[in-house]
Amino acid sequence: MSPSFSICDITPENIEQETVFCIKNVKSPGFQHKKKWFIKRYLEGLRMHILKGFDGKMAGFIEYLPGNVAWRPVNAESYMFIHCLFVYPKKYKNQGYGSALVREAEAVARKAGNSGLCTLSSKGAWMSNSDLFMKLGFNSIAKRGRFELLCKKWNAETPDPEIRNWELQQSRYQGWHLVYADQCPWHDKAVEALWNTAQDYGIDLQLTRLESATEAQQAPSGFGVFSLLRDGKLLEDHYLSATRFKNILEQELKINS
Repeated sequence: MSPSFSICDITPENIEQETVFCIKNVKSPGFQHKKKWFIKRYLEGLRMHILKGFDGKMAGFIEYLPGNVAWRPVNAESYMFIHCLFVYPKKYKNQGYGSALVREAEAVARKAGNSGLCTLSSKGAWMSNSDLFMKLGFNSIAKRGRFELLCKKWNAETPDPEIRNWELQQSRYQGWHLVYADQCPWHDKAVEALWNTAQDYGIDLQLTRLESATEAQQAPSGFGVFSLLRDGKLLEDHYLSATRFKNILEQELKINS
């Protein structure tokens, strides 16, 4: 390990002390919901590592788990699946931190007997793009919309992972729906903001919290853990603010007026 950084394993025992990188206020509802979600998933094999940079401060993190219990619309049996990879702030970019975190996940996957490591990438919001993964030996397996399934496989006999067709799930959601999971600690704030905004506009926004990986794998969007829909139409597939939701509401109501 390079002396310029260290990697900390997050566990149910130290999560309050180390936090979850994205939200550091352990008293916030978002942190507490993520903590409960994390502890349950930890028993299923989920792991999170936080990298601390040259100055000892948090510089990035990675979250991954066995593919059969991934909270994304994928079929990834026999693989380890990366949910999130993030390096921040900008001064920590181009230091090799992202690569170090992916290699840490790969080492765990190999030790666990997995056939490979995979992830969904996107050039849009809230997901890593493919550049770093491709440099580390990943290959593009499939694409759907703005999402790309990347895989690094060391057992050639294992079938490739697959992207599920999340569009087939969208017709189940008639009316206004927000489908979300506590996998991302920012969702708590977004759900509250969107719910309050919907009330202001007299909109009956139905909230559905995903409670299992099976439900998330059958989600109606590529991100899987956050989907805003109206009458079977996907309007947003990631966290959004009240301001953005107001713009969506006004546009939708204008179209249907």
